[in-house]
Amino acid sequence: MTTIVRAKGAAHFLSLVPSMLGFTPSESLVLIPFERGRSIGGMRFDLPASDEPADAVDRIAATIIGMVCRVAQADAFAVVVYTDAPYGSIGEPPQAALAASLLAKADACGLTLTDALCVAVDAWGSYVDPDCPDDGRPLELLPGSRDLGVGRLDRDQAAGAELPASEPTEREQVARAVDSLTHAVLLVTEQTAETDARIDPAALSALCALNDLPLLFETALDWHPASLDPFDAASMIYCLARPALRDVALAQWCDDLAAGDAALDAQLRWEEGDGFPDELACRMWGEGAQPSPDRLRAALELCRRLAAVAPEAAKPGPLAVCAWLSWALGRSTHAEVYSRQALEIEPEHGLSEIVLAFVMGSHLPDWAFQRPTRPALASAT
Repeated sequence: MTTIVRAKGAAHFLSLVPSMLGFTPSESLVLIPFERGRSIGGMRFDLPASDEPADAVDRIAATIIGMVCRVAQADAFAVVVYTDAPYGSIGEPPQAALAASLLAKADACGLTLTDALCVAVDAWGSYVDPDCPDDGRPLELLPGSRDLGVGRLDRDQAAGAELPASEPTEREQVARAVDSLTHAVLLVTEQTAETDARIDPAALSALCALNDLPLLFETALDWHPASLDPFDAASMIYCLARPALRDVALAQWCDDLAAGDAALDAQLRWEEGDGFPDELACRMWGEGAQPSPDRLRAALELCRRLAAVAPEAAKPGPLAVCAWLSWALGRSTHAEVYSRQALEIEPEHGLSEIVLAFVMGSHLPDWAFQRPTRPALASAT
């Protein structure tokens, strides 16, 4: 069910923004596009440094306005700056140059700006309200989110990126399972002369599951992340460490089992010398129809758990997948966290480098600009 809460003014609107986003932004610019007066999502950007050169601020503003132009059905927008800087300590609100550049570029593009607001550490106000006091308005004038019955949101955009807690015994069991599975794969695929080498029966069962990768990836979405069988975890960690298998999983988790079958077939054909289908490759770059958010969220929770329990050397695979899934869901702040964690372990990890480049370049997937089925946030760092 969709609940529509109408803002009665700037103060009331500001009280709604954290509830819509699911967190209270910090050191951020939030852009809220509208269609016929109704918000259709939001985008969060890191604020430029206070001493950023004017031309750099203009480039940032141009990027932001360009993103507004890509939002389907948007006919107006509002912006809100959230900062820990004081409101009027330098004779003007914080980030006034950014606000002015946004206003100028919006006007040049024929976009309607409904309001440009600032929430500072000590006051709030509007960049476009001539009656706004120089030192802003008291924060006490902002209605608390508890007044809307949704609870106060004290977390910021980085909250929730932490990997789930895991016990040492759980990590040890998964590490042993990864070693056993890897050993079993080597014995079978390389047909080693170690005929007396023993294969752990549980590893053999996990190895058999690798014979039907799409079925494995589909079944994995129904696993309970908090109580993974060590060999189930090992099978997924093994796959996510291998780009060809990982990409099949991502293609399938975007859509369905049939998409996984198609991606696996394309991957096998590519290894035999055929070209890789553009429509499959482009999906990884964020082009095409919006994936299923529910499937992506389920895959992300699974991979967060895998990253938490994987041996250190095997963590980059699931961490990179967490990064891509977060980026695909519009959580670029989280995507940056996971990418950097992976690169700390493996400095040249390919997918992690790609996702980090997406984030640092404010590149969002096409579906971030399509009308969502519910309010959503796209975060561009």
